[in-house]
Amino acid sequence: MPITKQTIAIIGAGGNMGSAIAKGIAGGNYRLLLFDRDPDQLESLIEKIQQDHPNADVVPIDCAHECSWEADIIILAVPHQAEKEIADKIRDVATQKIVISIANPVEEDFSKLTTTSDTSAAEELQEWLPHSKVIKAFNTTFAADFQQPIIDGKQADAFIAGNEKEALQSVIELVETVGFNPIIAGDLSVSGTLERMQLLLIQLMIRNNDDWLAPWNVTEWAPELSGDSTGLAGWKILRN
Repeated sequence: MPITKQTIAIIGAGGNMGSAIAKGIAGGNYRLLLFDRDPDQLESLIEKIQQDHPNADVVPIDCAHECSWEADIIILAVPHQAEKEIADKIRDVATQKIVISIANPVEEDFSKLTTTSDTSAAEELQEWLPHSKVIKAFNTTFAADFQQPIIDGKQADAFIAGNEKEALQSVIELVETVGFNPIIAGDLSVSGTLERMQLLLIQLMIRNNDDWLAPWNVTEWAPELSGDSTGLAGWKILRN
């Protein structure tokens, strides 16, 4: 957790993911600036945060630009199709700041991604915010996972991708604050893989009529058979 209090702006804080992230980091050493177009949702969220964390430093902001101007880290908790509009509004105040893309660019019927195979939502955001440090994070976790980051004794993994080492470390601290195990998946070009991973998980949840509490977990795969766990790992979806 950072020694110096950082200011985190969450754009779209009233939505499922935005509110889950806000509640998850409210207990950490952060000042939260929250913006949402629905003031009722925002008011309800702040009441909940203050109830659970009476000492939380939480401020509602009525403008995405002002919210981002004051922040050290900006989290875009909005659908992919809204990111370009937000990027245009905050570009002049997001220079050299960390901007976190949580979006999964999926069709309305969840049949496929809306991005082309050679890019990702995060890489598009980096193009729209060329002077910002875009990091992919929180896209491989559902909102329900924030309420229960440990299932059957195992901690949920949260994958991160980005090009800036210091920016990645700041996001690692955020991920740890909400209770997930951070895994750096690679540079920003890996974001497309992370978005495809989550599309697969969404499709599985829909197909099985599941409860959306099923985060990814990387687990050692039979190290006792090899005597060495190096390079041996398997994927697992944690379930209740």
